[in-house]
Amino acid sequence: MPEIAVRRRTLPALAMAGLSYRYPNSVSPALDDVSLNLAGGEFVVLAGASASGKSTLMAAACGLVPHFHGGEVSGEVATVGIDAVESGPGELASVCGYLAQDPETQVVSTTVAAELGLPLEMRGDPAEACARGVEEVALALAIPHLVDRTVDTLSGGELQRVALGAALVTRPSLVLLDEPTSQLDPVAGDELIWLLRRLNEEWGMAVLLAEHRLERCLPAADRVIAMDAGRIAFDGRPRDFLGWSLEAEPVLATPAARLFSLAGIKRLPTGVRDARRTLEAAGRADHAATGKLTARDHPRPPTGEIALRLRDVWVERERDGVVHEVLGGVDLAINRGERVALMGRNGVGKSTLLRALAGILEVAKGRVDLAGEVALLTQNPSDFLVRERVGDELPGGVGAEALRIVGLEVTIERDPRDLSGGERQRLALAIAMAGRTGRDSEGPALVCLDEPTRGMDRDCKVDLEGLINRQAQAGSAVIVATHDVEFAASFADRVVLLGRGRVIADGPVGEILSGGWYFATEVARILGIPGVISPEQGAAAMRGTR
Repeated sequence: MPEIAVRRRTLPALAMAGLSYRYPNSVSPALDDVSLNLAGGEFVVLAGASASGKSTLMAAACGLVPHFHGGEVSGEVATVGIDAVESGPGELASVCGYLAQDPETQVVSTTVAAELGLPLEMRGDPAEACARGVEEVALALAIPHLVDRTVDTLSGGELQRVALGAALVTRPSLVLLDEPTSQLDPVAGDELIWLLRRLNEEWGMAVLLAEHRLERCLPAADRVIAMDAGRIAFDGRPRDFLGWSLEAEPVLATPAARLFSLAGIKRLPTGVRDARRTLEAAGRADHAATGKLTARDHPRPPTGEIALRLRDVWVERERDGVVHEVLGGVDLAINRGERVALMGRNGVGKSTLLRALAGILEVAKGRVDLAGEVALLTQNPSDFLVRERVGDELPGGVGAEALRIVGLEVTIERDPRDLSGGERQRLALAIAMAGRTGRDSEGPALVCLDEPTRGMDRDCKVDLEGLINRQAQAGSAVIVATHDVEFAASFADRVVLLGRGRVIADGPVGEILSGGWYFATEVARILGIPGVISPEQGAAAMRGTR
């Protein structure tokens, strides 16, 4: 084994000492006296509310802070032995792979093959080594079918996996992943986490992974670090983190931990398998499995005015000179006031459907009937951000009200590019909804949100749920394309599940999200009770009450 590889494995993967950082024009620090050490080969989950400092910490570890963002920095950062304050992202790329929250801003090549091979070419690897590296990372991420595609034809989830492949292709000593499952369907998200764990175990690659959907990644983690207001609030084992979160930061507690806490079970589970074993050991598995609870917090509204009706709708997209069918024969009707979660695997046509409803894409066949205007928030918040100040993006009283409604409390002097991923998402949402959120205004007939929870913590999702409810109460139909099963369970009356470009399931949220293997909440996967999808419902079912 080369001497340099041995030396890198003996160095700390990441060492920070007294690190503080303030973005330009920011009043408060994004990082405040942060000190931590990650050993080589550790798998660490980085938790925290939106804007708590997770993304900034990763940016400091890979040299983007301060070399790209500017601002004021003090303290020390060493990434696999390299001074990250003195060295920029180029020098650190040899030892550190980085996946940003917005992969669309990270991909620079025209084709998938070129994007995956670029880091190897920049390192000076020969052509044969580059070809092998591209093939192996494509196989590892289950994307060999994408290698010959152009990047502008990829879905958000496909693009995210390509960006991750570019971060992993050099087999770095440390990989920094900022919300890597945010645009992945439940199956792809779970597969990604366990792939990272396998690479961590077999390659000795250290992993620092920032996530809001902690139920996905805690079972794989050796350690959890939680951030709060730019400081480290917790650093310890996953099970200890769950106990701490319920006491100190309930917004970070997983659905399984909340279920067990409400049911009075002290041993908190780190995942579904752990939860089932705990219930079996406590003799409560059989009782839970026979419980019955089908009541919904949000019953579907009665049949009323139709906001949207699709009749045999087909949409085709051109890809690399060939026309492909994306949607085929979609029939769908949605009433005013309904809250609908649009779900399905990556690349199945969710974003295409929303863009067709908004008139961005042409329908090849069939009929689309709309009762009025359509408001669309696309998957990429950067599409909405074109100015250098938050105040210029949303000026005046209407802008201030839109910012308040989405819960974005930042100074209007901030540059949108310096906001966290969750803050940018909320800013884009405010822009899309500005002037359309009042109860007394007529508002759009249909509001379409494409993956709006990317970068949002549970508190922000509660605020978004309130916004969705207000729009529904004002008479708009709301369709949210999402891979976030837990969020769908909290806001939706109804779930429409797409597969192979067609509607394969359509029904009440409790029925759809408790009746499958993958498109099911964590509570549903633990208990297996029809209609039970939330921690509160699960605890009530285990107690035999409604």
